[in-house]
Amino acid sequence: MTMHKTIKEGIKEAMIKKDAFRLTVLRGVLAAFTNEMIAKKLKGDELPDDEAVAVIRRLVKQRKDSMDQFTKGGRMDLVKNEEAEMKILDAFLPKQMSREEIMKVVKEKKASAGEVDKSKLGQFMGAVMKELKGKADGVMVKEVVEEAFK
Repeated sequence: MTMHKTIKEGIKEAMIKKDAFRLTVLRGVLAAFTNEMIAKKLKGDELPDDEAVAVIRRLVKQRKDSMDQFTKGGRMDLVKNEEAEMKILDAFLPKQMSREEIMKVVKEKKASAGEVDKSKLGQFMGAVMKELKGKADGVMVKEVVEEAFK
């Protein structure tokens, strides 16, 4: 089942269970999918899965950013709301790689690339991110790459 259909099924389920909060979040995801299709001028009635996952990742990142801002502003009630939304969104994302798995990939890339000086670290990081696209958190990958080159 495609991500688009999974979200639609989640909306139906939330309606049946009368879960207004989940329903609102999932409707927001569906609206974001529609906006993405319009922005990219895609034909059809469903967003491809890889792009759907990218949209959900963007929504999760927005929630994290909002949580940071609300924490700085002392609005813990809003932080809890964003956390709850993020949990719902996370359920639709593929499992992320662990730090150890990322380190393994970085070491393999480093061995195959040979000697990499600090000025080429950005290019190396780009190559690692391309290989791990969608499987690992970019912030964690950056930390692991920097750690590997100390």
